[in-house]
Amino acid sequence: MQTDKRLRKKPETACEADIREIELFLDAMWTERGLADNTLAAYRADLLSLARWLRGRGRLLIDMRREDLLAFLAWRVEQGALPRSSARQLSSIRRFFHYQLREKRVSDDPTARVEMPSLGRPLPRTLSETEVEKLLLAPDTNNPLGMRDRAMLEMLYASGLRVSELVVLRTPQVNLQQGSLRVTGKGGRERLVPLGDTAREWLERFVAGPRNDILRGRQSDYLFPTRRTDYMTRQAFWHMIKRYARAAGIQSELSPHTLRHAFATHMLNHGADLRVVQMLLGHSDLATTQIYTHVASERLQDLHGKHHPRG
Repeated sequence: MQTDKRLRKKPETACEADIREIELFLDAMWTERGLADNTLAAYRADLLSLARWLRGRGRLLIDMRREDLLAFLAWRVEQGALPRSSARQLSSIRRFFHYQLREKRVSDDPTARVEMPSLGRPLPRTLSETEVEKLLLAPDTNNPLGMRDRAMLEMLYASGLRVSELVVLRTPQVNLQQGSLRVTGKGGRERLVPLGDTAREWLERFVAGPRNDILRGRQSDYLFPTRRTDYMTRQAFWHMIKRYARAAGIQSELSPHTLRHAFATHMLNHGADLRVVQMLLGHSDLATTQIYTHVASERLQDLHGKHHPRG
């Protein structure tokens, strides 16, 4: 016998009061800190998840206690959450309650005595210089879309841009004469990034003809438009890289930031100053850039082991 649909338990949803508090917090973070849309979306998802869970216990987000938070994190682990995911969610919750304390909406911070999960910092996956060369050669530059893809890959490897920064580049941000890009990164921070001769040559070739072929007489400010005159999504770019990696016979596991990681690692391998790499990547904290020194060190040790007679 089937259960009456009205009796089936529906998943809890966040109440309007919680949603209102979350949106006020997100508006403040956007106004005061200029956080990226992706960061704000992650905060919203983390807080709504907690709010839904708390509603099942008859409690509002603003009234959460330390024991509620510990129970929620334990439940997340039971559901299969990894330490890094739990740490990110705890960070979102902590920032939310710091804001509530500042606004005097709460008198106690329930996250204050909750420790972050222990994390081993993973090294970024990167490619060897030979693999990068194979990847760059994969697009068919005899057609306009292949020329666009080659120019995008060359620019990504030459500049160390984030994929999210590359796909939304507009033509006024590029100075081909100087060979530089003006990029607005996380937190609204602007930086100038050199292109390098090879990437500039491919970009000039793309802009000189294939870009107009893609647009078919229509107008677009985006440097790398699609046939719809819009910009390529990050997801589409990710699928593109995977497709070219397969075509190039690259077996290494890739991530959307593979060429950004390769840019930083190869720069350090060839003697670049860590501070310069930090500036080019747009990192606000040098510690974030320092992880690439470990990647470069591992690569050098690997080369020594393979090629030195007593390695």
